[in-house]
Amino acid sequence: MKVSQSVAIAALLTGLVGSLPPLTAQSAGTFSARLEWVPTTPRERPGVAGKGTATAMLSGNRLSVSGSFEGLPAAATVARLHRGVATGARGPVITDLVVTRGTSGTISGTAELSPQHQDDLRRGRLYLQLHSEKGVEDGSTLWGWFLE
Repeated sequence: MKVSQSVAIAALLTGLVGSLPPLTAQSAGTFSARLEWVPTTPRERPGVAGKGTATAMLSGNRLSVSGSFEGLPAAATVARLHRGVATGARGPVITDLVVTRGTSGTISGTAELSPQHQDDLRRGRLYLQLHSEKGVEDGSTLWGWFLE
């Protein structure tokens, strides 16, 4: 291979590598969720109450979640981060979060996300679910999908 060809190939490779986005930009971001009830039967509508908001901040593989809620018909018991198969679709628990045990309060916590879960977050597949003493049968569970 001639020296001029080697220089041209090196310049081309340098240009390609330089045009790639930095990896840190891929693993950071802020996502928000509006917590609302999701009815599963018409019977639930009259007893539905409560609302909230949450923010999730991704830095590297660490996700920090914080939020608040109010107006639940019964005291909150647990909040969890879940992975759905799509936005709006339910799925398995990733981790439990810390929640105020009351009809109003705060939610907080952190999770180490795998590369797959980071991708799921960017695609709107991660959501927060807040349970209360009455449970989903009484319409007192709040849901919110994290979106950019």
